[in-house]
Amino acid sequence: MRALALAGLLSVASVPALAQDTVTIGAVLSVTGAAAFLGEPEEKTLRIYVDKLNAEGGLLGKQIKLVIYDDGSDANKARTFATRLLDDGKIAAMIGGTTTGASMAMLPVFEERGVPFISLASGISIIEPVHKFVFKVPHTDKMACERIFEDMKARGLSKVGLISGSDGLGQSMRDQCVAVAPRFGVQIVADEKYGARDSDMTAQLAKIKAVPGLQAVLNAGAGQSPAIVTRNFAQLGFSNIALYQSHGVASKSFIELTGASAEGVRLPSAALLIAGQLPASDVQKPVVMAYKQTYETATGQPVSTFGGHAYDALMIVADAAKRAKSLDPEKLRDAIETTKEFVGTGGVFTFTPKDHLGLEPSAFKMIVIKNGDWTLAN
Repeated sequence: MRALALAGLLSVASVPALAQDTVTIGAVLSVTGAAAFLGEPEEKTLRIYVDKLNAEGGLLGKQIKLVIYDDGSDANKARTFATRLLDDGKIAAMIGGTTTGASMAMLPVFEERGVPFISLASGISIIEPVHKFVFKVPHTDKMACERIFEDMKARGLSKVGLISGSDGLGQSMRDQCVAVAPRFGVQIVADEKYGARDSDMTAQLAKIKAVPGLQAVLNAGAGQSPAIVTRNFAQLGFSNIALYQSHGVASKSFIELTGASAEGVRLPSAALLIAGQLPASDVQKPVVMAYKQTYETATGQPVSTFGGHAYDALMIVADAAKRAKSLDPEKLRDAIETTKEFVGTGGVFTFTPKDHLGLEPSAFKMIVIKNGDWTLAN
């Protein structure tokens, strides 16, 4: 286990202070593996903003020691590293769980040890039912289904072919979409699945295409698989059929992987991807523009909503510490749960004892890919 932990440990952020003058924040992220395009910007964001916080005095006068483990997109490794984090010493809070699977694997560990855990994954099962020490910042898969079906309804689309991955997000979102579809007058006319390692989804898409009256296709999944679905969709020549993806593809790398095939694809997303298109009156605009500038200047890469989630989680912890005037995990938890109207990249967060996400569905924007870039949909 020690060898495994050492292999997954990316690094510990060095701080020029004695141990008693530091506070440790842990993170387990999918920096490599199938979910790397999610985890890599999360890891970079945490490093950028921990350095920034430390330069400004840290948390309550203590420098932040950031300990990051890379789970390699493996939920079993995520749980092992979560346990290692807690066994190695006291941590004030945990940020991470890039994927729903990893978050669900780690959830019991932090709940049992009484350490606040803010997940960066989508699955609604992370926060429903509510667990005392578990929170999350991305919009849920249920919200994604609702926002997509709301858009379909407005466009007069009702017969939908569903294709979903076997990953945690794919399975959970598929179930949520099936459950909420009737409320929007949506009829699921096909229901296909693919594996995490499948390199071609032509067979499943061909079955969907053959359904009479098909009007739209919705893919529930994350990682690189949605890019394959998008390319196969274009290759099969779906005529006048809309393609929707989940918020799990909200990264420029998705457009790079799909090229011209992505033209016209629609998906729900946080405001971060269309930061410059927000009106000046939007309360999120200063936050998303500042994050975008900081991240892109530091990395030379475009922002993704996934890095934004890491920013939101870290800043919610920092805000809670200031209000609690304490870095004790129990007091931090209490302060996180009373967060009100905190403006982040994902929306405006207000947590309650019954709501450990704190976002309204309106925090989702519907966007469409045009000319190789994100555009706010009409």
